[in-house]
Amino acid sequence: MFERSPSGGGWRYVVALGSNRRHHRHGPPEGVLGAALAALDAAGLRLERASPVIASAPVGPSRRRYANGAVLLRADCSPPRLLALLKGIEESFGRRPGQRWGARVLDLDIVLWSGGVWRSRGLCVPHLAFRERVFVLGPLAVLVPGWRDPITGRTCRQLFARLTRSRAAPRGTLPPR
Repeated sequence: MFERSPSGGGWRYVVALGSNRRHHRHGPPEGVLGAALAALDAAGLRLERASPVIASAPVGPSRRRYANGAVLLRADCSPPRLLALLKGIEESFGRRPGQRWGARVLDLDIVLWSGGVWRSRGLCVPHLAFRERVFVLGPLAVLVPGWRDPITGRTCRQLFARLTRSRAAPRGTLPPR
């Protein structure tokens, strides 16, 4: 799982996609994600599978709901090189640096890769926050349910189940009146 695939060559990556702003050419956020998949393909990345698109509440100050998904792809480049390519695609869709967690036309993040862990200036794979984000783990649990987080050893399906399971109230506490 964490080595180059001898059959297809290159590294396998899971990339999360998100949008919560309409694009003048691609339309609403769901259309933006479809166009982003086409842009990834046109950039020479080999798309293997894509998750269904889900709607999610915003994180942070943005008020617009997001369209989120994920794609499993194969690339012959290192994580920093792929990140540079993803940032170029975001820019071509009109993304500009700005407020953290603000509204954005397109957000592309490397979540996992078949090489395990990568740490460098400006890039951490696996993505540091993916274990706490339902809008990332939901698509991953469908797309790559058996892929393991190299840090915790848990599968994407297990991480999603842990994050979404209901928790009982602590013993000895009464609900407020």
